[in-house]
Amino acid sequence: MKYSLPSRELIADSAEVVVEAHAFDALVFIPNCDKTIPGMLMAAVRLNLPAIFVSGGPMLSGHLTTNGKVKNIDLVSVFEAVGKVARKQMTEAELAEMEDLACPGCGSCAGMFTANTMNCLAEALGMGLPGNGTIPAVDSRRIHLARKVGEQVVKLLAKNIRPRDIINEKSIENAFIVDMALGGSTNSVLHLMAVANEAGISFPLQKINEISQRTPYICKLSPAGENHIEDLDCAGGIPAIMKEVKNLLHLDLMTATGKSVGDNISGCRVLDREVIHTKVTAYSKTGGLAILFGNLAPDGAVVKKGAVPPNMLKHKGPARVFDSEEEATKAIMKGKIKSGDVVVIRYEGPKGGPGMREMLTPTSLLGGMGLVETVALITDGRFSGGSRGAAIGHISPEAADRGPIATLKDGDIISIDIPKYKLAVELSDKEIAGRMAKVGKFKPRVKTGYLSRYIEKVSSASMGAIFNK
Repeated sequence: MKYSLPSRELIADSAEVVVEAHAFDALVFIPNCDKTIPGMLMAAVRLNLPAIFVSGGPMLSGHLTTNGKVKNIDLVSVFEAVGKVARKQMTEAELAEMEDLACPGCGSCAGMFTANTMNCLAEALGMGLPGNGTIPAVDSRRIHLARKVGEQVVKLLAKNIRPRDIINEKSIENAFIVDMALGGSTNSVLHLMAVANEAGISFPLQKINEISQRTPYICKLSPAGENHIEDLDCAGGIPAIMKEVKNLLHLDLMTATGKSVGDNISGCRVLDREVIHTKVTAYSKTGGLAILFGNLAPDGAVVKKGAVPPNMLKHKGPARVFDSEEEATKAIMKGKIKSGDVVVIRYEGPKGGPGMREMLTPTSLLGGMGLVETVALITDGRFSGGSRGAAIGHISPEAADRGPIATLKDGDIISIDIPKYKLAVELSDKEIAGRMAKVGKFKPRVKTGYLSRYIEKVSSASMGAIFNK
């Protein structure tokens, strides 16, 4: 996992090298997992050759029959089940059965996790044809979509329509609006900011909250809800989501279809109101993601608000501080985390990790152990799109950059107020400064190879963890 986010830069660079070396005229990008999508979007903008995206498509959810009832499950169901086994609420045999059924075929994991979030947002940006984000991998329509993409890229070349004609500040806004309506992965913040940077667009974190405040959260998919990407597809897909929030979108923008956003969604409608709600019946009047600020995160932190239990939107509790994911995982597995605690995992940021690992194991264990409604977790690392609960990541500056999170001690009272976009520790500025003076210089955990170079080049998560120039 230390290589997951760093691979994004390698993917972008590799695409650039191959395309420039072979002097391609136009491009079809075929991504399907977390970092290939943003890495290829970054490359598309950098190269600025006529280009279009077609993903491999999402996986179908699995089906588990328990007590005569069929339940849809996915990868995260298995992760959380490990916590249930640790609590003796599930047997290892039951876990093994779930593991065999959770991922029934090819495709990106079935929920609104990072891969599916980014494939949907590629469509919202205008770089993919309708259906790119939601048609299942095993559906024959995916093959038909690929054929249309092959035809369309030739038309884009003939019309000289390029990525920078499609990706601009307004289309990035459109993508964030769709992201808020869907309650997408927190990783989308890192990746859309990185794409914006490639396009020469400044997109401060504060602007994301402004978008959230005016965008209703209308579609709750796993891990926040019971539905999966296949259900969104049957309900009309991303075009139906965009039609529902069309009054918020920039409709006149060019897309890879050769038509405007408005033209693309003009004939669309929502086919299942159980999956896509109206603005009136929205799960929340504000978007599914939020950026938090305060003396613990001066440069911001990110939370998937739509996957936070209502009672945890505001929380105050004592810090339980760990300097790595492994330390926190051991404590959770041994039952050392109690109701009301705030688990702090630091030195897992872009430089500190290095690589800003996803804290999926700790959050899944907390979920499986039934602690997700009473325990918060904050980190300068990041989360899987499959994480749920009061999981606050991307705390910036990170501990390795001498951010305030480096000064925390066990027992410090952490205050979380997501509706007010606040994250703070109940310490005076003087106390924080005094502790910071005693924090030693960070010693990189990796001193050779690509990760050592990554430590030297990578910027803060608040800037999308892009490379400093």
